[in-house]
Amino acid sequence: MRRCRLMGAVYGGYGNGFALLIVLFILLIIIGAAYVY
Repeated sequence: MRRCRLMGAVYGGYGNGFALLIVLFILLIIIGAAYVY
């Protein structure tokens, strides 16, 4: 739920490209953490 609200704020404040970059960055962090652990 919190992530959904954050996404709404990102989409409202910035362009779709910027939001997409944020999503890709978060995915990279999650994948990296999965590999570390």
